[in-house]
Formats: sequence, structure tokens, C-alpha cells
Amino acid sequence: MARIVLIEDSPTDRAVFTQWLTKAGHEVLEADNAEDGLVLVREQSPQLVLMDVVLPGMSGFQATRAMARDAAIKHIPVVIVSTKAMETDKAWGLRQGAADYIVKPPREEELIARINELVL
Repeated sequence: MARIVLIEDSPTDRAVFTQWLTKAGHEVLEADNAEDGLVLVREQSPQLVLMDVVLPGMSGFQATRAMARDAAIKHIPVVIVSTKAMETDKAWGLRQGAADYIVKPPREEELIARINELVL
């Protein structure tokens, strides 16, 4: 079981991802914006961060870059979720420090398998 910080501004997507991750045995800590998510990451030391690209305030790309530059939390893998399947967005996310990039809406099995690869 891993502790995962989920940063997602859509209540519907947040509920679905939380349900899937909890069913897979993970503990989920939720935030609906990047600023609150970064606080959770710093306070809770999760094994992974699952984050939408489009967030109010700071974007997922900006938050990923901030985590990658923070010595205390840069070891925590970030998985970015986006509705765009564009290679440029994927490349940009990976360049900012993301460990993986998943196109929304993912299938439950795909999401869990990719997260488990990073945390188990």
C-alpha cells in the first residue's frame, strides 16, 4: 500500500481516481489545487503524486517543476494526467520532472498498473 497525493480540481475525476486507488489498497490524500497539493506533499511524504495538468492557480506543469527542484521532495514520482494526448504536452511534462504521463480518461486497470509500477 502506498500513500498517494491526488491533486485534481474536478470533483468527479477526484472521486473516481480516489475510488480506484483505494480499491487497489492505496491511501489517498486529496487536494483540489496545486498549492494545497504541494503542502500535502511536503507534510505527508507520499510515495507518489497523481496530478492533473489543468489546475486553478499553479498549473500541474509548474507544480511538477517546483517539486523537482525541492530537495526534500524531489525523489517523489509525479504522474501527470491530462485530457490532451499531444506528444508536446507529454514531453513538456516529462521535461519538468514527471515520472509518467497518462491521458484522461484512463482505464482503471491502466492507471493502477502504471502507478503500481512506480510505488511497489
